[in-house]
Amino acid sequence: MTQLLASVTNAREAALALTGGADIIDLKEPANGVLGAVSPEIQKEVVQLVMKRRPVSATVGDFPMRAKTLSQAIEATADTGVDIVKVGLPYLEQHPDCLKALSGNAERGVHIVAVLFAEQKPTLQLLDELAHAGCFGVMLDTANKSAGNLCNITDPDSLSIFVRHARRLGLLSGLAGSLTVDNIGLLLNLNPDYLGFRGALCDAGKRTGQLSPKALACVRKCFDNTG
Repeated sequence: MTQLLASVTNAREAALALTGGADIIDLKEPANGVLGAVSPEIQKEVVQLVMKRRPVSATVGDFPMRAKTLSQAIEATADTGVDIVKVGLPYLEQHPDCLKALSGNAERGVHIVAVLFAEQKPTLQLLDELAHAGCFGVMLDTANKSAGNLCNITDPDSLSIFVRHARRLGLLSGLAGSLTVDNIGLLLNLNPDYLGFRGALCDAGKRTGQLSPKALACVRKCFDNTG
C-alpha cells in the first residue's frame, strides 16, 4: 500500500503530521532550496518526538557533486538518528565517483534514498547503479517547483516504468514534485511505495508556508478513499 510522506520543517509540524496520519515524517527546509536541510538540532528533536512511531527521513541539503563532501553530509545526517537519509543527485551520470560515497555509507548501515529529478530524465541504468551501490530507495522529484508538478513533466507510462523497475531492483520507490490532491488517484494506481507532499499540505498551497492540519486531512482522505 502506498504511504503518505509529509515534509515538515520543525518539531511542531512533525507533531501535526504525526497526529494527522502521515506515514513518513520527512525533514527539509524549502526556504533553503529544493532539498534544503534543517539543522541537526531539529533533526534530533524530531527523532526524539516521533520515537520510532513512524520512519523519519531527512535530506542532507543541496551540495556540490563531490564524493567527499557528499559522504560527510550523509554521515552527519545519519548520526542524528533519522531512519532514512535523502540525497539529491542531479546529473549523477556525470559524477560516477559519488556512487562511492553512497556505497560506503550504505555498507555501514545507512538507509539512503537517492532523489532524482524528472527534468533530467534519469535512466533505468542509473537505478541499476544506485541499487548496486546499496541504496535503500529512489525518489523521483522535480527541481523547478515553478514549472509545474511531476505529472506535468513526466507521463504516466514513464512513471509506471520507474516504479516497476525500482521494485524489481528491491528499491523503495517514491514520487513527489509539487503534487496536488488531483494527482493522487492517478499516482496511487501506479503503486509506488510512497507519495511525497509539501505544498499541498501548507496554507494556501505554498511550500514555504506552515503545515495546515486541514490540508493534511484532505490529502489523507484522498489516500484512504482511493485505497
